[in-house]
Amino acid sequence: MIEENHSNATFYHYKLIKRIPVKRMFVRCYLLLPYIALIAETVMISWKSPFYFALAAPLVFWIHYVISRSVLLLAGPAYHKRWSFSMRLPWIGYVTDQHISFRLFRKVYTYITGIGLVLFLIFLFLSPLSFVVSLLFWHFWLLLPRFYAYARLSRLSKDGMIKFNAQDISYYKQ
Repeated sequence: MIEENHSNATFYHYKLIKRIPVKRMFVRCYLLLPYIALIAETVMISWKSPFYFALAAPLVFWIHYVISRSVLLLAGPAYHKRWSFSMRLPWIGYVTDQHISFRLFRKVYTYITGIGLVLFLIFLFLSPLSFVVSLLFWHFWLLLPRFYAYARLSRLSKDGMIKFNAQDISYYKQ
């Protein structure tokens, strides 16, 4: 029975090309940004900012999820199964929990960035300034670690696979 499993199993062999460490100082600064933004927004815009700041966070999480999920469903039915909601620092939000193609990663986060930005700018005409600023802050705050990965991996071939870990970003070639 064990031999039968080996004959039907699929084995993937990836060669590690680059490992980018995620430094603790980056994570600490990343965690401080919401506090700094909240204080600055409260002082500069309105005393109602903490309410809007708290309201904007789940809305941005949901919008990122909807955009990601839509792009993944259009890319293929099997892709969305590799993604899940994570609260693991610094990869907060709807992210991949397995190896994923670098092309797909770029596609998903390009759409999230563009469509999210357009949606939040539409809110500019419909909502208070403090709410729009909060939406934009959470949008960019959630995307910051992905932008870091994207920037650090931009010179490498787009045909590789990436995996996000708590301590590093790994880039593999098949």
